[in-house]
Amino acid sequence: MLCEIKNVKQYDGEPQRRWFVDDYFDLIVWLSKNKEVIGFQLCYDKLKNQHALTWHKHTGYIHNRVDDGEQKPGKYKATPVLVTDGKFESEAVAEIFKRESKTMDKELAHYIYQMLKDYSDLYSAQTDSEL
Repeated sequence: MLCEIKNVKQYDGEPQRRWFVDDYFDLIVWLSKNKEVIGFQLCYDKLKNQHALTWHKHTGYIHNRVDDGEQKPGKYKATPVLVTDGKFESEAVAEIFKRESKTMDKELAHYIYQMLKDYSDLYSAQTDSEL
């Protein structure tokens, strides 16, 4: 179950951050001064094939794979970075999120869940229109 990390360091001049974690997800949510969600990053499948879906109200969605920097034999571990990656399985991730977010603030959990579902609607509609 996703649990909130309390006392997350906040930076002057940046939006407020909330951070939630469990074994499968990391969720960082950015809030406006009015406490409205202005963006989030959902990292998922952290132990096997970590990916990140980032959404911001001004730029929309970006889906990436997390390159953990471990793939270079004989070299020191590099800093993890986000790299371009393929299709986001939004329906599957949304259902896992729904199950794992039951202990979160209900309104915020519903908002993130709906944004995951909206991704599916947006990109399946784009794909259908391109056919």
